[in-house]
Amino acid sequence: MEVIRDLRDISKPFKNAVVTIGNFDGVHVGHQILFRQVMEKAESLGGTSVVMTFEPHPIRVLNCKKHFPLITLYEQKVELIGATGIDALVCVPFTREFAATPARTFVKDVLCDKIGMKSVVVGPDYSFGKQREGNISLLKEMGSTHGFEVTIAVWVEQGPRRISSTEIRNLVREGKVEEAEKLLGRHYQVRGTVIRGKDRGARLLGFPTANLTLYDELCPKGGVYAVTVQCNESTLKGVANIGYSPTFDNGEFSIEVHILDFDQDLYDQPIRVNFVTRLRGEKKFPGPDALAAQISKDVEKAREILSGK
Repeated sequence: MEVIRDLRDISKPFKNAVVTIGNFDGVHVGHQILFRQVMEKAESLGGTSVVMTFEPHPIRVLNCKKHFPLITLYEQKVELIGATGIDALVCVPFTREFAATPARTFVKDVLCDKIGMKSVVVGPDYSFGKQREGNISLLKEMGSTHGFEVTIAVWVEQGPRRISSTEIRNLVREGKVEEAEKLLGRHYQVRGTVIRGKDRGARLLGFPTANLTLYDELCPKGGVYAVTVQCNESTLKGVANIGYSPTFDNGEFSIEVHILDFDQDLYDQPIRVNFVTRLRGEKKFPGPDALAAQISKDVEKAREILSGK
């Protein structure tokens, strides 16, 4: 997939570009279906499938008071979109100046002249341009003038709920990672670097842990989870604890991962943690021995759950 970080880097329009536009936080199942529509249309036109997104998220530029954690930061979003088979990703630097672009100017100068758009696929509530003055009606009107067609994608539902980034964000915050997986089409993942902790895992409890400094903004609810861990091109199984270690009363938030049957040094290395299921909430135990006994049970339960992973 070709990745373009600035409109000025586009030297010539794409061939018969079929475009979809949005923030695509999470790159969830609904987004993936939308991208497939774009790719199928591009194939029928002998053209190029193009996803346009924005960095940073527009709400962070336009409304500083409304700050929600992103499901996927830029690096992961690029990887996930690339994995769908899209030909090109255009990531527009979002500024207040760009936000002030009139809707008609955006369509004519950016989508038609710069991108070479021959077809656009958007959701039924899509709006764009200065003060969100652009909408489906405007796209259809301009399409008849500038020679592009407009396809309205339908909402994708999973059971009783519509698949949305907001719904996924809420599920992860509630620790409902199995439900989030259904909407994402994959396990929810956090990324980070292994740092030195207080060495309690191995020394006091008999379960060495990798302590993580988190890159991501969205963290699952505190508790203990069965997880898989990606590091050094390997996928391993483990148990993760998220929270404040109440048994030790230190009040420090941490993410610790015990990797099953693993004894290598991971300090300063990046790892990715995929949350499979929540085993239990965080609990204060009478002391290290009681905690170690519970961790032993958590490990066995995680082994059982992860046996087919």
